[in-house]
Amino acid sequence: MAATAPRPRTSTRDPQEITRRLTAWLRTRLPGAQAVGVTVPESNGLSSETLLFDIEHPEQPVRACALRLAADPAAYTVFPVYDMPRQYRTMRVVAEHTDLPVPKVLWLEEDPGPLGAPFFVMERVEGRVPPDVMPYTYEGNWLHAASDEERERLEAATIALLARLHDQVPSPQAEFLALPGAGDALRRHVTAQRAYYEWVVDGLARSPLIEDAFDRLEDLWPRDPGTPVLNWGDARIGNIVYDGFAPAAVLDWEMAALAPREVDLGWTVYLHRFFQDLTVAFGQRGLPEFLRRDRVEARYADLTGHTPRDMDFYTLYAALRHAVVMLRIAYRQAHFGEVAVPADPDTLILHHGSLRAMVQGSYWN
Repeated sequence: MAATAPRPRTSTRDPQEITRRLTAWLRTRLPGAQAVGVTVPESNGLSSETLLFDIEHPEQPVRACALRLAADPAAYTVFPVYDMPRQYRTMRVVAEHTDLPVPKVLWLEEDPGPLGAPFFVMERVEGRVPPDVMPYTYEGNWLHAASDEERERLEAATIALLARLHDQVPSPQAEFLALPGAGDALRRHVTAQRAYYEWVVDGLARSPLIEDAFDRLEDLWPRDPGTPVLNWGDARIGNIVYDGFAPAAVLDWEMAALAPREVDLGWTVYLHRFFQDLTVAFGQRGLPEFLRRDRVEARYADLTGHTPRDMDFYTLYAALRHAVVMLRIAYRQAHFGEVAVPADPDTLILHHGSLRAMVQGSYWN
């Protein structure tokens, strides 16, 4: 998930204790092995935690690994449930049925005993990731400093990932990602988001803006959402490791679901707009020609033969979903005493201005 600034704490776990317990667990899977160089990256996510480490073993060279650990319940979690087996299975399905560069998953541990929560281990892929803090739309990072041609190459390769994911995974293989409830896949997806919002505001101030956005979705509801496909869920360039300007690893599958193609496309378009709008608000030009909605739609249509439909709905839906996450993160910061809750909870949503413009129908004007 994208982060806010200032960056809130991401863990309440003790790094030394985690290192000791990880080493003990690893030896149950690889006798004689040792975990070395265990680190927690500064860019660690807010929804689950990542540990980086190397394996030393007498019969094999050092293997670089990454471990995804479900969030510590004591850390005022961003999501109510962290289904690590579901993520592990998703990555295996994508690796088996597509040519996407998904890191190889090595082990799944469902028992919370060894590290305090379920986790899985995957091979670590070297490369570079467009930063969230400060966002890649700001000056001073490798993507902003790249040429227009290099960013064009990265954009084309990234949209191609989505096209291949949506086209290559057979529908029966993605059925385990179908969300519960009544109605088609889109209705179930939105119902799940409503339930998430209710969880976020339970006992706390509600957001009139988010509730207006849910109402606006109903006004814009697609007449034909189309056949659902496996959606990556957190489909944004900040979740891709790039080798040069080519994708080398596609990460963060915790939000994967069975949904219309446009759910992923709307998220890709809006998460870039989120950073671009913030950048412009702080007086920089940003990257206005990068990941433009019209270009994303055209690229995807050329690659798949499917022309994206109802994108006003889907970009609004992405902005709404992101707003619920931002509200939860803000309440999490308040829980830890990092911010005070204002009288108007809508101001806790960094993109409240753009979300309000979408609800009013003026954002794309």
